[in-house]
Amino acid sequence: MIREKVKVSTRTLKWKCVESRVDSKRLSYGRFLMSPLMKGQADTIGIAMRRILLGEIEGTCITRAKFEKIPHEYTTIVGIQESIHEILMNLKEIVLRSNLYGTQDASICFQGPGYVTAQDIILPPSVEIIDNTQHIANLTEPINLCIELQIERNRGYRIKTLNNIQDGSYPIDAVFMPVRNANHSIHSYVNGNEKQEILFLEIWTNGSLTPKEALYEASRNLIDLFLPFLHAEEESFNLEFEKNKDEFTLPLFTFRHRLFEQNLKKKKKDIAWKSIFIDQLDLPPRIYNCLKRSNIHTLFELANTSEEDLLKMEHFRVKDVSLIFTMLKIKMHF
Repeated sequence: MIREKVKVSTRTLKWKCVESRVDSKRLSYGRFLMSPLMKGQADTIGIAMRRILLGEIEGTCITRAKFEKIPHEYTTIVGIQESIHEILMNLKEIVLRSNLYGTQDASICFQGPGYVTAQDIILPPSVEIIDNTQHIANLTEPINLCIELQIERNRGYRIKTLNNIQDGSYPIDAVFMPVRNANHSIHSYVNGNEKQEILFLEIWTNGSLTPKEALYEASRNLIDLFLPFLHAEEESFNLEFEKNKDEFTLPLFTFRHRLFEQNLKKKKKDIAWKSIFIDQLDLPPRIYNCLKRSNIHTLFELANTSEEDLLKMEHFRVKDVSLIFTMLKIKMHF
């Protein structure tokens, strides 16, 4: 009885964006709701999503800067209003968007006098600056300012240490988190005799991705964390199969041969099977996905696949073969 209630509740779950706004180039806000949830489910989802949003979403930022002939980061240069330390702090505030992996190089080469801003950074093609007006330095004299930059994509944050100083380059506190804040709240109500909940999620981002994109990334990351548990049963079966593989005898004939042993009206059945898709068998999602990944779409293709070939598919089990055979018999009225 409880299993049936959960099943129905999951099928009717809906989410939508109830508010979305861009306060500035570096601040976006979104408010989302999900309902209806059973009592306790909203808190479970809300806590997990907030943790993922704040700690698991990847972002891009400048992680290192290299100046020519600078003894330490608190050095001041004649003709530059800011100290090296202040320039590093300004570089830290630059918001980037990219799909790069690993590290890439960028640079600044500016001839003074004038204001150096984010738009003066020479970037690789895969990186985009969200706010080109971010101030970096003010050159008061006709001098050259050349800075080599290192850009990295990662998650969380990384605090610079003195041990990271190398070759005249200076590390920058790296705040990779594109989600600046995330909150969740719950509204409870009574539907008939059942108490249900609505989950509200509020997300603030730095502009490198929208709150909706952040919600999508967080959901995908959360699903990925639970995938090993979904495969636990298959892995234990594979270990048992390897241990006792000599005891298994896998027939080479197909379902079609087993179903048409009497050879009655075989051609007519073949034609009918070609027009019926496996979607109509109401297979469990895991089995259905295994067949789809192997390009088995119709009952005809399934019936002409041997049991041995099915068991070669990833995550396919011996008892699944018996289930498919039974469902084929029921579907075709054998």
